[in-house]
Amino acid sequence: MDTVSSHPNALEMFLITFLIVETFMVASAGNFYQDVDITWGDGRGKILNSGQLLTLSLDKASGSGFQSRNEYLYGKFDMQLKLVPGNSAGTVTAYYVKSQGSSWDEIDFEFLGNLSGDPYIVHTNVYTKGKGDREQQFYLWFDPTTDFHTYSILWNPEHIIFYVDGRPIREFKNLKPAGVPYPKNQPMKLYSSLWNADDWATRGGLVKTDWSQAPFTASFRNFNANACIWSNGVSSCSSNSSSNNAWFSQELDSSGQKVLKWVQRNYMVYNYCKDAKRFPQGFPVECTVTNRK
Repeated sequence: MDTVSSHPNALEMFLITFLIVETFMVASAGNFYQDVDITWGDGRGKILNSGQLLTLSLDKASGSGFQSRNEYLYGKFDMQLKLVPGNSAGTVTAYYVKSQGSSWDEIDFEFLGNLSGDPYIVHTNVYTKGKGDREQQFYLWFDPTTDFHTYSILWNPEHIIFYVDGRPIREFKNLKPAGVPYPKNQPMKLYSSLWNADDWATRGGLVKTDWSQAPFTASFRNFNANACIWSNGVSSCSSNSSSNNAWFSQELDSSGQKVLKWVQRNYMVYNYCKDAKRFPQGFPVECTVTNRK
């Protein structure tokens, strides 16, 4: 596996071209006052700049979080985040979509804090019917604390794709015919939170949160949900309108697959599909089906 500092020059111009053509930057920003509710944190979550900026803070007493007002059944969700700077070890900034109940579906980004100077780890997972255990982790090719970057979740009937600044980093396909459950029937809300997880987040819990650095703050802007809103058992996307939304049938073309492989070759630091110790009886079905394709 290449190190985080590896930057294959041969692909740089290709990647720049790809990002221009396939950009997932937010086209029109929403308003946090209209789109979300701050659900916990006793004032540690704040909506600022006339609804254009949201900040979450964590101190020793509590973290904070928010959720979308709408529920969605499929969509493409974009958010720009600027993560906790400096010594953020032990903290987790989460950004995910999740359904309700004990047999929930969930698609999530979690950003695991670090000691100053060490890279953040981007932790991803997909849950179906309350079961996850599909972790993939990545370093980033930039410092996510100095500026805002766009993190996107595409969820349609056949594909889940995680994007960072328009670059796909992970794909989870609908392999239900092979016996792999897929999030397909449960509407989800979007959530985000900043919380303390120093029992596991940084080096497996070896590095604890330094509360002298508190409060820790993450910033959010430009939330956009190009999605099917679910309300009273009805989707805002009819069968006709779905065909007019490119994201509804979107998948990675050959250029996207090349970028995905580049990211995974150079920045992936953990893949459950390669963890033989964890699966002594054999890898999960999606690992073997995907690898055979």
